[in-house]
Formats: sequence, C-alpha cells, structure tokens
Amino acid sequence: MIVVTGSNGFIGSNLIRNLNSLGISNILAVDNHDNKDLEENIKNCQIKEYLGIEEFLKSIKKREIHSSEIKVIFHQGACSDTMEWDAEYLFQNNLLYSKELLEFCVEGSTPLIYASSASVYGSGNKFKEELKNESPINLYAYSKYLFDQIVRKHLANNQSQIVGLRYFNVYGPNEVHKENMASVAYHLHQQLKTNDIVNLFKGSDGFGDGEQRRDFIYVDDVVNVNLWFMNNPNVSGIFNVGTGKSQTFNEVANAVIEWNQKGNINYIDFPENLKGAYQSFTEADIGALRKVGCDQEFLDVNSGVKKYLDVLSGWPKNEY
Repeated sequence: MIVVTGSNGFIGSNLIRNLNSLGISNILAVDNHDNKDLEENIKNCQIKEYLGIEEFLKSIKKREIHSSEIKVIFHQGACSDTMEWDAEYLFQNNLLYSKELLEFCVEGSTPLIYASSASVYGSGNKFKEELKNESPINLYAYSKYLFDQIVRKHLANNQSQIVGLRYFNVYGPNEVHKENMASVAYHLHQQLKTNDIVNLFKGSDGFGDGEQRRDFIYVDDVVNVNLWFMNNPNVSGIFNVGTGKSQTFNEVANAVIEWNQKGNINYIDFPENLKGAYQSFTEADIGALRKVGCDQEFLDVNSGVKKYLDVLSGWPKNEY
C-alpha cells in the first residue's frame, strides 16, 4: 500500500493521479475528507481507502497500521499558507504531524518522502541544501526548517529511506482551493477573465517592476521527482525541487497574456505587510538532485503555463 497525506490537496491529488496512470490504485488517502472544496481534486482518482487526519494519526500511534503493509509514505499534508501566523496551528500541522510519521517510519523502516519548502532559505541568494544558507523569514518557513533539522539528525544513522523535497514555486492543476496561495499563473489568468489587465508588483529588493525572479516549476515535474525517489529507495537526503533556472514574474505574465491572446501588465505598489517577509529571488541549486541520478527534465515557464492553461480550459479533454 502507498500512503499519500494531503491526498485531496494540490500536490497530493496530482501525485495520486500520476500513480493511477502507472496502474497503481492500492492507495490510502489521508486528508480532511469533510472538506467539500477539495473533493473535486480526487473525485476521479482510484483509491483503496480514505482516512481522516486524526484517524490516521491515531492508527499509527497505536500501530494499528503496520509498517509491513506500507511501501512508501508520501507526506504532502500540511498547512501551506506562507502568511499563516498562528504558531500553535503551524506547530500541530507542520511539525508534530510530521514527527509522528517520522517516528513511525524510522521504527518500521518505512520509506518517507515528505514536502519541505524553499521558503527555508528566506531572503538569502544561495539555495544549496546547507544549514548556513537557511534563514526562514516567516512562521510557515520556520516550521518546515525545524522538521528538516530533526530529519538531518536521523539521516546519518537511519537505514531506511527518508527524503525531504524542498519545493520551489509550484504551479498547475488542482490548486484553486489554495485561494490567495494559488500560483501567480492562476491568479493572472483569472484576472484576464474579467478585464484586460494583469497586476504585478512594482520593483523591490533591487529588482525592477515585475522583474522579481522565482524558480517556477510545473506540478507534474514535482510529482515525477517524488516518483523517482519511490523507485530509488536507497537514496535519502534533503533535496531542492525546482527547475534550476529562475524566471521573472513578467515572463509568467507574458505567457498568460500570450495564451489568452489579450492583456497588458499593470504594476501595483509593493504591499507593506510583505516587506521583509517576501522572497524576491529564488533559484534552486539542483546539483544534489542530479548527483544522486535524478535526471528529470523540467518545463520552462512558457511550456508549463501553456500546459496548465490548456488543462484549465478543458483541453485536452481527458488529461485530468
């Protein structure tokens, strides 16, 4: 059995869809299944069993689920809101939840592949998986950072697979429920539905208007990296998952405008509440990923945005 936490969310649901495409349906889907906003994401997926988060945690604490039954746990479930400031909520959902899974996996030698975040690098400009480069600037990032440090202590001595994947700016289908946290590509596309203007921030941190740069990565590319690690259970560690090449917000906007065949860019003032808590530049150093043999190719913004907006528009009909 394969366990996917956050099964109904953005990356979790895309992971299950890709597993299904490989003929794999023996999947335990763990999430808040009462949340109707997320139901759409997995309604067409093939899944063996559903469990709520609390029910799942209770089952592994009591060892009612045995490690021998599980091939791998993909831990995608967490609070993904970078603007969440409720420390207790983040502690419960991003740290304690993950620690329980880690203890279960270490005890039973069960492979654990979990979602970390590029946010742990903060406002620095070096994105290599080293402690000296890590300086989280918000509570969400700090919660991810803390769990990564716990994992590092286990990596030296643990015999089973533990993999932390530091996602950079992921975009693609099944992110609508994320609302404000959905990708810039999604928001710009929605803006063009109502008028001919897309809004980007004016310059910040030495970058010109709309020239802030992020490492934008398409969700299927992220899923393929997860699957590569599943198929290479002898590889452990913490790895960046980005394209390795930053691109500007202007490039994303122009890709959206080109697909819609209309629109112009409008630059708005940089929000006061984001100053000091915003990454104006990210670019994954994927040297470690390549060194262990993961040769996954990644879509650039032009190709990825086109694929994404084709899916949002219902073309090709059978892709999602």
